[in-house]
Amino acid sequence: MSTSTWDASTLTTRYHEVRSHTETLASPLSPEDQTVQSMPDVSPTKWHRAHVTWFFETFVLSEHEQDFAPFQDRYWFLFNSYYEGIGPRYSRADRGFITRPGAADVGVYRGNVDERMRDLVERLDEGSLEKLAPTIELGFHHEQQHQELLLMDIKHVLSRNPLEPVYGGTRPAPSEPDALGWVDVEGGLVEIGHEGGGFSFDNELPRHRQWLEPYRLADRLVTNGEWLEFMADGGYQRPELWLSDGLARVRAEGWRAPLYWTEHDGVWLEHTLHGTWPVNPGLPVSHVSFYEADAYAAWAGKRLPSEAEWEHAVVVDGQADAAHSGGNLADLRHYHPAAAPERGGEHRLRQVYGDCWEWTSSAYHPYPGFHPPAGAIGEYNGKFMSNQMVLRGGCALTPPAHARLTYRNFFPHGSRWALSGVRLADGGAPQARPADAATGADA
Repeated sequence: MSTSTWDASTLTTRYHEVRSHTETLASPLSPEDQTVQSMPDVSPTKWHRAHVTWFFETFVLSEHEQDFAPFQDRYWFLFNSYYEGIGPRYSRADRGFITRPGAADVGVYRGNVDERMRDLVERLDEGSLEKLAPTIELGFHHEQQHQELLLMDIKHVLSRNPLEPVYGGTRPAPSEPDALGWVDVEGGLVEIGHEGGGFSFDNELPRHRQWLEPYRLADRLVTNGEWLEFMADGGYQRPELWLSDGLARVRAEGWRAPLYWTEHDGVWLEHTLHGTWPVNPGLPVSHVSFYEADAYAAWAGKRLPSEAEWEHAVVVDGQADAAHSGGNLADLRHYHPAAAPERGGEHRLRQVYGDCWEWTSSAYHPYPGFHPPAGAIGEYNGKFMSNQMVLRGGCALTPPAHARLTYRNFFPHGSRWALSGVRLADGGAPQARPADAATGADA
């Protein structure tokens, strides 16, 4: 959804910026790197590059280009992700079997669609451009989602290589956690959801009211050092801390630490996009599932915030505008969570945007009055509003122009490959688990 105003020049410029950045992100990778699929949730890099191109060809060119013909008939089958209204698609879990087209061939496909998109935008009259611009802008944000996924996915791919190859980014200096602070929020009858005046996905609408009891949020994310305390206290082995499905997952998959952590001679190491290093205690813990986040909160005698609590607290704290947040987003090219900035004279929320997507206690359901758009493009978000949980805030892999206050990311409860972390909440709602659990992150 968009209420933005575009002309042909600014639309073409933005199109080039977004599309060229995808190629920049892929440029350190070999054709072999770009073909590997290390698990069903991961897509090969070249598939991401092709799929976002398919989006523009399918939803823009096919409906508005004179004498339209697809670049290659079978690409519509190979690179359709989940749009049932478009037609059949290749199995997600088998994308790594697609050795052809190769990475270079995908580049040719991208170039062809880019040229046709430029021609289309330049020839449209003002009225036609105004009608089409929201779909093109949706394509920009769709591609930015896949830029983030490209980095998440290649991190998993490279983690499976015993040579421990490096993608890029910078290694943060070793640091220790500072004391956890709290920000009190009054609550009351509040409004959440997108207000208009810029782009939003349909799932951020409509704006609506919710009642919140008084509560407080931790002023920073949970750190690796605090997670090590949870592990040392038997956190992964204590049934009373876990949801039933979560405990079953722990036992079935042998979880004993966050994803990408391995123990060697009593030292915990963490795989990152910039190498494999000893776990840095002062950095936010990352790549933990909702189940793990919820269990940690129970261990700490706290809970996870709801998405309404998160959004309202950020507004009250005066940090609603992502453009001025100074967060650790992908433009800094750290590609990894950083230590919380030093606290000022008063307790304020830190690490609001960037570093890690923050798990909330909110199930991914439609807002009251939500209606998906008509047609196949209405499948973008609405069809996934079941069996997933909402995350907020963006991460160190999120493009800065893509992060915003009302953005609702969502993943299944057991997902760990996303760059996700934990912010604690307290008050406002009953504890989900026994309140006499160990309190490694108390006030």
